[in-house]
Amino acid sequence: MRKQKGEYGYRNYRKAVQFGEVLFGAVAIIIQLLARNFTDSQAARNVLTLMAILSVLPTANVASPFLASLRYRTPGEDFHRKAAEYEPKGILLYDLVVTTKEQILPFDAVMVHPMGVFAYCIAEKADVKKAEKTLNDSFKSQKLDPNIRIITDERQFFNRLKGLKPAAEYEDDGSVDYAAGVLKSMSM
Repeated sequence: MRKQKGEYGYRNYRKAVQFGEVLFGAVAIIIQLLARNFTDSQAARNVLTLMAILSVLPTANVASPFLASLRYRTPGEDFHRKAAEYEPKGILLYDLVVTTKEQILPFDAVMVHPMGVFAYCIAEKADVKKAEKTLNDSFKSQKLDPNIRIITDERQFFNRLKGLKPAAEYEDDGSVDYAAGVLKSMSM
């Protein structure tokens, strides 16, 4: 079953797809290089070598995000059940891996709410202040309010969600859906 960005299980699904793509690319490169040995024509050998070399770039483009996100897994089902209780309060996105120039930010859950964006980040070494500044600057450039808050403690994250009123109680200006879309586009 195909998963979309922001759905629970997306990280594991995407890793499986990327692994298949990297494996396919690596096998294609190896086949092209081995095929050189079965031809007598120097021109054919050169063409096969060139094809193998040109196949490396697309394979590396897939391998790079795969390797960067390899250590981050979809959170357990218990986490998902706990988070799903808060879905009526706003747009709840799961399994986003947002990259900045300096950091990789694995967000297990992100609540996009009219009062702000609250992201639960599992990276122990994340510089939260720098990441918030970078993401808020990105929001400003998209003409959104710079109101992203990154939370690294799971209990604190759920306490914050508990304190939110349902999004339906606020006037809908479309910014919540737009902010969710921006976050999805920033994620690998």
